Amino acid sequence: MKTLAKTLGAAALGFAASMAHAADDVTLQLKWVTQAQFAGYYVAADKGFYEEEGLNVTIKPGGPDIAPAQVIAGGGADVVLDWMPSALASREKGLALVNIAQPFKSSGMMLTCRKDAGIASPADFAGKTLGVWFFGNEYPFLSWMNKLGLSTEGGADGVTVLKQGFNVDPILQGQAACVSTMTYNEYWQIIDAGLTPDDLVVFKYEDQGVATLEDGMYVLEDNLKDPAFEDKMVRFVRASMKGWKWAEANPTDAAMIVLDNDASGAQTEEHQIRMMGEIAKLTAASNGALDPADYERTVASLMSGGSDPVITAKPEGAWTHAITDKALN
Repeated sequence: MKTLAKTLGAAALGFAASMAHAADDVTLQLKWVTQAQFAGYYVAADKGFYEEEGLNVTIKPGGPDIAPAQVIAGGGADVVLDWMPSALASREKGLALVNIAQPFKSSGMMLTCRKDAGIASPADFAGKTLGVWFFGNEYPFLSWMNKLGLSTEGGADGVTVLKQGFNVDPILQGQAACVSTMTYNEYWQIIDAGLTPDDLVVFKYEDQGVATLEDGMYVLEDNLKDPAFEDKMVRFVRASMKGWKWAEANPTDAAMIVLDNDASGAQTEEHQIRMMGEIAKLTAASNGALDPADYERTVASLMSGGSDPVITAKPEGAWTHAITDKALN
C-alpha cells in the first residue's frame, strides 16, 4: 500500500508539474487573409517567441466575409486585429472592445483613381462611382466623404458607392473611377494588371487628414478584469512585438515565413516581399503602445460627420496602456 501511495503521489506531482508548464492557449483572429500585413504574428510563432512566453497561439486567417468584431463577440477568438473605426463603432453599439496594443503607427489606406476618369483631385469625386470595402472598413471612407460634403447616395452632387470585393476589377473594367487600396497590397495589384503609375492618381488618407488607426489588437473589456487573462495578453503582446521588430529587420525572411503559412497557396513570393517592405514603413515608428494623440485624431475624424457621424459620442475606456506598460517596460 505504501508503494502504491508513493506511486500515486509521484504521478500526482508529475501531473501537477506538467500542468504548471502547460502553455496557455491564445486564439488570434486576423483582419484579412494570410499575408505580410500580419507578418509579426507569423514570425513570433515561427521563431518560438510565443513558446518562450508559455503561449500556444492559434492564428485564424480572415477574409472578405469575416468581421473580427463578430468573431470575438461569438467567442471565436481571445484577441482580434481590427481597424479602430470599426472597433469604436462596435463599442458604441454595445460590444466593449478595448485596444491593448497598436503595432501600426501609420495608415496604409488610399483611394486609387484612373486619371482618364477625369479625376485629378477630391473635388472631382462628385458624380463618380467609388469602390469601397465594407465589414467595418467603410468608416474611414464615410468620414472623408462627410468632410468633403459629398453624399454617398449618388447623384451629380454626391458619389455612388460600389461595394468592393476581394479584387480591384472595378477600376480595371471601368465599373468605378476609383477603388479602395492599401499602399502594401491592392495598389500593386492594379500595377501588376497593366496600368502604370502615370495612369493613376492616389489619395492617401494620411495626406487628406482623415487617416485613422489600423490593425490594432483588441480584446473584450470584461476579459481584462481577469488577472490570468491580462497576464496572458502581456506575454502575447511582448512576443508579438518581438516578432514585428524581427520582421522589420528581416523583411525578405519574414515574407517567406508568411508564405510558409499560406494554406491557400494564393500568395506569391514577389508580392509578399514587396508587401513586407511597405508594411515595415507603417509599423517602424511604433513600439506597440498606442499613442493617445493618434487615438484622439481618429475619434475626431469619426465624429466629424455632421448629422451622420460614425460614432456619436467620445468613447470611454476604449483603450488601455495596462498591457503594453507591462509588456514593453
